[in-house]
This record gives sequence, structure tokens and C-alpha cells, in this order.
Amino acid sequence: MRGQQEQFLEEVLGSLSRRDQRERAERYVRGLLSADGRKSIRNIAACLGLPDEEQRLHHFISGSTWSWDTMRAALAGWVGRVGPPQAWVVQAVTIPKAGEHTVGVDRFFDAQAGQTATGQRAFGAWLANPDVSVPVNWKLYLPQHWLSDDALRIRADIPRTVGYASPEECAADVVADPARMWGTTPRPVLMDLRGHRDWRAMHRLAAAGMPALARISPTTPLVVDDVALQSARSTVRPAGRILGAVGSARRGVEWLDPALPLELSTSQVAAVRVRIPGAAPGLDRSLVLLGEWRADRATPAQVWITHLTDVSPAALLHLTKLTRRVALDAQRGVEQTGARDFVGRSFGGWHRHLTLASTAHAVRLMADRGTGPPHTDRGAGSPHMDRGAGSPHTDRGVGSPHTRASAGAAVT
Repeated sequence: MRGQQEQFLEEVLGSLSRRDQRERAERYVRGLLSADGRKSIRNIAACLGLPDEEQRLHHFISGSTWSWDTMRAALAGWVGRVGPPQAWVVQAVTIPKAGEHTVGVDRFFDAQAGQTATGQRAFGAWLANPDVSVPVNWKLYLPQHWLSDDALRIRADIPRTVGYASPEECAADVVADPARMWGTTPRPVLMDLRGHRDWRAMHRLAAAGMPALARISPTTPLVVDDVALQSARSTVRPAGRILGAVGSARRGVEWLDPALPLELSTSQVAAVRVRIPGAAPGLDRSLVLLGEWRADRATPAQVWITHLTDVSPAALLHLTKLTRRVALDAQRGVEQTGARDFVGRSFGGWHRHLTLASTAHAVRLMADRGTGPPHTDRGAGSPHMDRGAGSPHTDRGVGSPHTRASAGAAVT
């Protein structure tokens, strides 16, 4: 590890107060990057040629007291300087487990996979731009029985300060906590709320200066609140049906798939003003419903809802593609550095392992690129800067010289 990689590790691992901890953390990161197969502590020690180090590494991960929050803050600070990130992307992660002893393990219905699973549910917070993304924070969902059973809490060493949070609250907390504890710059938040009906977490983010752009199901009921659909205003309809009523308002938008960077893709987009039916006072605000259609399909491929009401549909579409950036980097990077491979039982051990796996992911990015993540103007720009009148031309991206359309059903 030379040059910028060494500087990066010195900065991030320098958050540890003791020299022996910094050395052990660097060994662990090197092991995550080089060990074949499962990134267990045993395999990491064997890969490093230090079999006697296994117990020390085990204690360093599961039994030590070093703060993962401090290291994550250092990682987020580095990403914020060299990115620069355009948004947070919250990624839900299912970690299958065969036994019942790993912290947070439960049997649940995995809506994305469409089947019942046994394992952990977690949420990763990625700082992302169109060229690179890095996970800098993690939240483990803990079912009620893990928190109400004293024996389970003691066995997993779950701090008494950790209380129950719903999956929706976990998805919000994983990006709200860095802003609150580390002072990170507020940014838009991309999240997946398909199958959920709890909007409080999404509104809480907006109140904290972190407007959400959430993917929802086409069947989600919403109230039409758009002057262009005067006859349907104040009526509750499924999101997909609302978007179907503005088919003539679609416009073409070109975008780059990070998996196919040399090929332009084209989608049709349209946006409609809506409200949440039955929203509590203070939450009954106008939002934008965004639909994306591919290859002349009659039904939208993706449906999103957002607080970014002053941002053009084209810019919103480009923001949604950051989820593809994260999915690709997760597959090529953080998954290969052992994010799902922690075999210990402790709450703190899980968090420390994920923190070092995120650090290893950043090192791998630098090695793949031969440098740090580049400062780039390609792709989507800041959503707060992309406003203005509509254009009948196909939008070639947020950095395009074409004039942008404002969000609303009257987009052309």
C-alpha cells in the first residue's frame, strides 16, 4: 500500500488512539483485501501468514473498545473531500445466517426477494456521485425480542442505550446520525420505501435539511395535488394510475449506466404533484411523484416520491441512477471485502468489522483506479442547481446545455 493509499489509511486509521490498534486495523484491512473466500478472522490471519494473530484480531474486533463512529467519521470526511458526493444512498442489506446466535438474526419476509429468510437486516449509508460510491455508516436492525430479552442483550453485548427502531427509522437514522454526530454536509437521500406506509422517517429527514427521494410501489395510494390534473385533484389514487394520466407529458432523458459507461440509455420521465393521504398536520405537504418508463412500456419501470419539488424531472432521474452506482460498487467492492462475512456474535464486533470492510472498499477503489476517486463534473450535478423552464429536446444529462424542465405534470 503506497502513496495515496498510505495517506488514506493514515488518516482514517489515525482516528484510533493507540499504535497497536492502528497496526492491527491495517492488518485486518489488508486481510480483507487479500484473503480468498470467506473473510473470517481465521482466514484473515492465515492469509497474512500470522496464525498466532487470530486471537488478537478476534479481540480487536469483538472485544475491544475502540470507537467505530470515530473511524467512520474520518472515512466520511475523506470521501467528502475527494468525491465530492452528490447524495446519500441508503441500501438495505439482507445477510443470511444459518444459526440463531448472531446478533440481530431473525426470520422475516424479504420483500425484495419475495420469500421468507433467516438472517440479519442492515442498512448501509453510501456517499455517492456518478463515478464512485463508498459506504460510510451502517445500522443493524434489531427486532424487539433481541432488545427485550436480557439474556440476548448480554450475550450480544448490546448497549442499554440502543433502543428499538423500525426498519424505516433505521433507514433514516443511518444518514441522519452522521449529520448529527459528525457534522457531515446535508445532502439529498435516496431510499427504498416499497412495501412501507410509514412516511415519518422520510419527513424527518426533510426537516433536517436532507430531502428524500424514495422509491415506492406503483400501488401506493396518493392524493393528486397538481393544477394540470384539476379534475382529479384531492382524489386518492394508486401512484401508477396517477402517472398513467400524464403520459403525454413524458420527455426523453439520456443517462449513463455505470455498468455500461460507453452506452447512453434513454428513459421517458414525467412528474406530478401529490400529497400523502391522511398525513398528520405538518406533514401534509406537496411532494413530487416521478415516473420512469423504458422502451415504450405502458407501465413505469420505477416510481419515486420526493421533497425536491423545485428540481427538474431530468435531474431527479439522474439522481435515482446513483442507486445503480451503489449496486455496482457493492457487488465489485464491499461485498468482496467481507461485508456479509462477520461470524462473531457481538453487536460491537459486527459494527467494527463493517467499518473496516468499508475502509477496505475505499482502498480497493483507489487500487482499481490508480488514484483516489476523481473530482468529476460528468453526469448529474447538484439537484439544487438544476431548475428552469422546459425544453422539448431530449435532455442529455444534468450537465447538458439544454434547458431543464421544472417538476410538474406539465413537463414537455
